[in-house]
Amino acid sequence: MLEKWNGLVLASVTSAAALFASSADAVEIEYWQYFFDARVTAMEQLIESFEAANPDITVKMTHFPYADYRTKVAAAIPAGEGPDVVQLFYGWLNDYIAAELIQPLPADVFDPATIDAEFFPMVQAMKGDGAYYALPTAVRSLALFYNERLFDEAGIESPPETLDEFIEVAKKLTKKDGAGNITQVGITTGMTAQDHHWFREGLVRQFGGEPYLDDYHTVNYNSDAGMEALKFYTDLEKVHEVTASGFMDEPQAAFKAGRAGMHIDGSFRIGSLNGVRGLKWGVTELPATSDGVRSNYSSYWVNGITTKAEGEKYDAAVKFMQYITSDDAMQVWLDVVGELPAKPSVGLTESNANDPTYGPFIRGLAYAHTTKFANESAQRQVLVDLVARTDIEGQPLEDSLAVAVAEEQKILDDYYD
Repeated sequence: MLEKWNGLVLASVTSAAALFASSADAVEIEYWQYFFDARVTAMEQLIESFEAANPDITVKMTHFPYADYRTKVAAAIPAGEGPDVVQLFYGWLNDYIAAELIQPLPADVFDPATIDAEFFPMVQAMKGDGAYYALPTAVRSLALFYNERLFDEAGIESPPETLDEFIEVAKKLTKKDGAGNITQVGITTGMTAQDHHWFREGLVRQFGGEPYLDDYHTVNYNSDAGMEALKFYTDLEKVHEVTASGFMDEPQAAFKAGRAGMHIDGSFRIGSLNGVRGLKWGVTELPATSDGVRSNYSSYWVNGITTKAEGEKYDAAVKFMQYITSDDAMQVWLDVVGELPAKPSVGLTESNANDPTYGPFIRGLAYAHTTKFANESAQRQVLVDLVARTDIEGQPLEDSLAVAVAEEQKILDDYYD
């Protein structure tokens, strides 16, 4: 009996020692991203799968509101705190490198030649000095969302194919009260949302221009094409009266509330729209010109390993980066968030490319352009102010466009010179 008891004690001690050793060997790394409900849900799923396959690694996710995100990251990493793996917008990469917030990915694991061959070409903007600094799980493009119930109510059989049809459909969808105030917009507008991308890489190019020259170092929408694009955009409110500045504060809020017939947004919006009860919507490619010219904007958020990650945390961060940029992770991100896989091997499968929801975005990648920002938020504000001057101050379009071009060129010159 004593021998049996000693055996049980020994087994218990051994088990406890093993448990303690396992706990002692476990590594915890931090992952940071900005808060967007569908993105958080997707990452929770990916972390759960990763930890199941790597029981010696724990990933702690932290997220912040978008407005506070960059400030939090910039303050935490130099202090030796915060994330080991961080999510950042592709347009911020140079800032993160210059501030020594991220380090290059190890070439023996993330072989640049393999990445060049397997990912969509746009991700090559993440490469510097022969190494990749960050990689996306997904990429984005824009498309036209439309409210199917409002289309049926207005007797509209199908979404518009051209810009001319787009205006006519928007007119049918717009509603006003007895005082002439718009109560339902035909199309949402707002340069603070995705319209600054639609203007630059969509409308300017569709009207025959090129928004930038010299690898995005020189502003070039101070042209006849830029003027036509601006007039088309501002005429939606001033001439056609199918939209209203600041309607319900945010364009996506108006669409979610069923108060907008159409809304231009990114593929990342799919996940949140799927959760809106009673909203019946469809999506189609951005309208073409009357002679079939299409153009789109593509962007992406990437993940990188911060300079805080060292030793075993660095090794764990590399493993986590491998997983969240894998084919399996990209499919999860597509299913949950609606953002497009960063690899053609996942995005261009027959089921994904022909999907009625994802398909328009995936097809849009074929004619999409990725703006290389020096300062994305400042450059966006230039276009917000461009339209505001014509609304609030009544400034002529030509004058406001000239001011915008000068302001944005200064941002680029200050950054690159």
